[in-house]
Amino acid sequence: MSKRDVVFPPGRQALYERNRYSPAVRSDGFLFVSGQVGSREDGSPEPDLDAQVRLAFTNLNAVLSAAGCTFDDVVDVTVFIVDPEKHFEAMWKIVPEFWGEAPYPNITCVGVTWLYGFQFEIKVIAKIPA
Repeated sequence: MSKRDVVFPPGRQALYERNRYSPAVRSDGFLFVSGQVGSREDGSPEPDLDAQVRLAFTNLNAVLSAAGCTFDDVVDVTVFIVDPEKHFEAMWKIVPEFWGEAPYPNITCVGVTWLYGFQFEIKVIAKIPA
C-alpha cells in the first residue's frame, strides 16, 4: 500500500491526534477533507452555535488552503446537523458568508443525534487546481 498524502493545516492538532484521523488526503487530483467542526485549537467545541458554524467553515478553509485549494474548488459537500429541525435555518443563514457565487457544489445534508459535542460538521471533496 502506498503512503497517504496527508494535508495538515496549522493548529488544531489536538483534535486530529486525539481521534486518530487526518484532516485531508490528496488522491488522483482530488482532496478528500475529513469532517470539519467548530473546534478551537485545543479540540474543544465553540459553545455559541453561530460562532461554531463560522469556525467550522474557517477550519475547513484552513485545510483547503494548506492543500492549495479554496472553497471554489469544492465539488461535493456533506453537512451533518444535530437537531436540524431546530437548528437548520440558524445555521444556513451563515453559509452565504463562505459559500461564494453560483454555480454551487452539490450538497447532502444529514440530520444526526450526536457529533462529539458539536452541532455542525462539514466534509468536502475538492478538485485540486492544476
